[in-house]
Amino acid sequence: MADRYQTLIGGKGQLVEATVSSTGVAEAGDVVALDASGKLDPSLLPTGAGPDVASIVVEEAAGLAAGDYVNIFDSTGPKVRLADNSNGREAHGFVLSAFADAATALVYFEGPNTALTGLTVGARQFLGTAGGTTETPVAVTSGDLHQLLGTAISTTAINTDIDDCIQT
Repeated sequence: MADRYQTLIGGKGQLVEATVSSTGVAEAGDVVALDASGKLDPSLLPTGAGPDVASIVVEEAAGLAAGDYVNIFDSTGPKVRLADNSNGREAHGFVLSAFADAATALVYFEGPNTALTGLTVGARQFLGTAGGTTETPVAVTSGDLHQLLGTAISTTAINTDIDDCIQT
């Protein structure tokens, strides 16, 4: 629940919850509030300001976990699923929060993926299986992908700069 503010509605004073995220025109004129992380949700920013993101529906039975790298594909419109070096699903972006199947995920295309653990600082990070990463380049066999995702900048973050993939 976001903070509330007092306003007049129909000539009467009422407390109204501030807007934490926006779906567009319906929230025009709303007072905004910071989210649970103490930051403005990217949906509140104008196009071109803030991170490079898109809202895309998840089509992954088990859903997505925070930090997963995802593949965008067409299934009666754009959808996201786990990227995977073993089945030809190249990484296009990543998520910083968990999302259930059929939910709308906020997909980031570059910048820090801060929802990870166990990384070696300074190590190059490659696409692994099931949305994960690996520090060991994949020995590419038939159908496998070799794709650089970025470099670990801490034990919990990759500075993501997704490279094109090589597939056999």
